[in-house]
Amino acid sequence: MSRSVSKNDPKVVAVTNQKGGVGKTTTTINLSAALVELGKTVLIIDLDPQGNASTGLGIDHDQRGLTIYDVLLAETAISKAVLPTAMEGLHIIPSTVDLSSADIELIKTKTPSTALSKAFSEDQSPLAGYDVIFIDCPPSLSLLTINAMVAANSVLIPLQSEFFALEGLSQLMLSVREVRKSVNTELRFEGVVLTMFDRRNNLSQQVEKDARDNLGELIFKTVIPRNVRVSEAPSHSMSVLSYEPKSRGAQAYRRLGKEFLKNNKDI
Repeated sequence: MSRSVSKNDPKVVAVTNQKGGVGKTTTTINLSAALVELGKTVLIIDLDPQGNASTGLGIDHDQRGLTIYDVLLAETAISKAVLPTAMEGLHIIPSTVDLSSADIELIKTKTPSTALSKAFSEDQSPLAGYDVIFIDCPPSLSLLTINAMVAANSVLIPLQSEFFALEGLSQLMLSVREVRKSVNTELRFEGVVLTMFDRRNNLSQQVEKDARDNLGELIFKTVIPRNVRVSEAPSHSMSVLSYEPKSRGAQAYRRLGKEFLKNNKDI
């Protein structure tokens, strides 16, 4: 069964790709920051045991007293694990390496794929204050990723503009359809975002052509360029929009934010 959603609930988006290094966490952080600039309130759930979203937003390890691991094991309410970031309007539920054992713990339960969805259902009121919740998934089709898909309204897929980029995408899309068929009937594709794009590179252009030929309107019009400022921003614990507001990367994520809202007029 799908998670019940009312018109006052936030939009929940799972950001996922089983391939690492495609700009998944970067897109989560910077798209969130772009939406906050546009007046929205955003919560990021760091569902990756590497904790890169937490680190990239300046959440030190000693601040991570309660994490998404505690939420999944039903040891705390989801709202209790929320932390503010340096950007007003942007909050995060952090993760630590402890999350790497969550699959083992969850598989012992009766409904291992619905732990996150249950956490949402049992703690709705505090979450109603957010416009969008992004779930930054691990780079694998693990039980954690399935939990994200079951809890989400839609799936956003960052796709690196490089060779082999489309490899594995069909498997991911099949997994989304399987979750929609069996557990979350409301789940849909938010779209595919092309990242690390270099217009001077024929390969990037070919990847874009192949992606648009195969997936059509599922591909966002906005593409995210390969930009050194985007790469540098996490080391300063901030989004590229804060780190270098006028950079090409920041401008691209602002365009993506506007396109995202255009596609979701009810937010």
